[in-house]
Amino acid sequence: MPRLNINPTKTALDVYGWLERRVQLEGFVKESALHPVPKSTASWWYVFGSAATALLVLQILTGILLALVYTPSASEAWQSLNYLNNHLILGWFLRAMHGWGSDFMIAVVLVHMMQVFMFGAYKFPRELTWLLGVGLLFLTLGMGFTGQVLRYDQDAYWGLGIGASIASRVPVIGPYAVHALLGGPIIGGATLTRFFALHVFVIPGLLMGFAGLHVWLVLKLGINEWPMPGRIVRRSTYVHEYNELAHKDGIAFVPGAVWKDLFFSAAIYGAVALCAIIFGPFGPGGQPDPTIIQTAPKPDYFFLWLYSILSYLPDSLETPFLLIAPPIGIAVLIALPFVAGEGEKHWSRRPVAVLTLVFLSISLAVLNHLGTYEPWSPHMTAWSGDPLPAEKVHAELPLERQGAIVFQGKQCRNCHEVGGLGGQRGPSLDAVATRLTYDQLVRQVLQGGGNMPAYGKNLSPAQTTAIVAFLETMHPLGQEPARNAATPNGPPDNMRGNPLTGDGPAQNVGENHPDSNPKPAPKDQKQTQGQTTSRNTKAGAKPGDTTVSLNTVPALVH
Repeated sequence: MPRLNINPTKTALDVYGWLERRVQLEGFVKESALHPVPKSTASWWYVFGSAATALLVLQILTGILLALVYTPSASEAWQSLNYLNNHLILGWFLRAMHGWGSDFMIAVVLVHMMQVFMFGAYKFPRELTWLLGVGLLFLTLGMGFTGQVLRYDQDAYWGLGIGASIASRVPVIGPYAVHALLGGPIIGGATLTRFFALHVFVIPGLLMGFAGLHVWLVLKLGINEWPMPGRIVRRSTYVHEYNELAHKDGIAFVPGAVWKDLFFSAAIYGAVALCAIIFGPFGPGGQPDPTIIQTAPKPDYFFLWLYSILSYLPDSLETPFLLIAPPIGIAVLIALPFVAGEGEKHWSRRPVAVLTLVFLSISLAVLNHLGTYEPWSPHMTAWSGDPLPAEKVHAELPLERQGAIVFQGKQCRNCHEVGGLGGQRGPSLDAVATRLTYDQLVRQVLQGGGNMPAYGKNLSPAQTTAIVAFLETMHPLGQEPARNAATPNGPPDNMRGNPLTGDGPAQNVGENHPDSNPKPAPKDQKQTQGQTTSRNTKAGAKPGDTTVSLNTVPALVH
């Protein structure tokens, strides 16, 4: 049998020639690689765009591999991630690379956008390039949020509830936005499928389209030159001046400028792999349980600043902030290249821009730092936390003293301050008895309200009676507690019997209190659109028979 004399090099060239005659990409690739760029752009300040593109490639590759194992089902999603973490060979590393790659990508895109703003690269003729960059930033954040939801652990479940609660506040379209987000009025089986489609198909498709058009515009319009004081952008002359600079003092992008991009991208890959090995994948945490309302879901780092802002804002400003601040911020980003499309680019001639960037950077850093340790909600367990200040325990009756024990044991000071010690999610309770009557306190504890969750299913009737009796002692010495307007001169409400049972003042706060027939409570209150409806306790129902609505999550909306 004659031997085949095959020349591998000649064969490869023949295959390449066959492909080139049909797709004809050689000219485009050469033009892109060898296009001249100003010599000043061969700088480490210009590597962030390439690094973001490299991270996008990493996310696509790892995402495809994860999608082969992940099950987008409410009943199996958590188990599939647990299988990846603990049973599939290198499954944990794959998840960690994808998770840390997402974090790095958001950070690099944000830094790239800040560098573009500082260098004035949004000015004429790169307005559309800037707008696409703004779109890429929001799409990247969208990928991060939907990816966290797909973990479908306790944080993801309640974080999704918070997102739905925020969306529901939008006038007119709020209910429709929630329905579109969740695939129905509540978090259900269709929710995870919808977020899987967003994370795997919709947002990545838009992201790749925006990124491709963004790169094409960079190639067509050129990389923004290094800003120089006194060099003014004018629409009538800039294009000619830039082309003259690029050809007079320019270098080919490959190899003159590309090596720094490649080196930095490789370093970013190494950093992602190092974090993946040292810190491992993100979650999943505990399986989602809608009956556990004593939880504080925390978003990933790229939304910690929002988490901190909403935790510090008073209740009255939350909705205005959520409805007004985002549209204003987006409008400013869109209008920027059109309002300031000409003029100086150098930062020394743009003090307002520099101060704005410094202020925003410091604010984001501080808010993210605050979000990591939550000073507004210190961790106070029943037995390891600081005890209630002695001067705040004015209890005289055994019932009131038992209420203080329940108050401590249920960790109420995670959200409420007493005597200068405790959380800041909810209002201080130092003088709560002067603001709310006994009946109002009972209703607040059982049904929740505003941003407070309903504790009807977490407290027995006896515990509720005791804790409210203790709260009735929280008033300045010499000042009477609040009373119902119908009986302004009568005895305090807590001396008029137990509203849960209809009996006289209860003295026993044991877990198995015999009184379990509550009086009718107010009629059902309709919750925010797109959320479940909580049922007030009615005659004949079990004590604290409520369902938890999305707006009772003790987290972002506090």
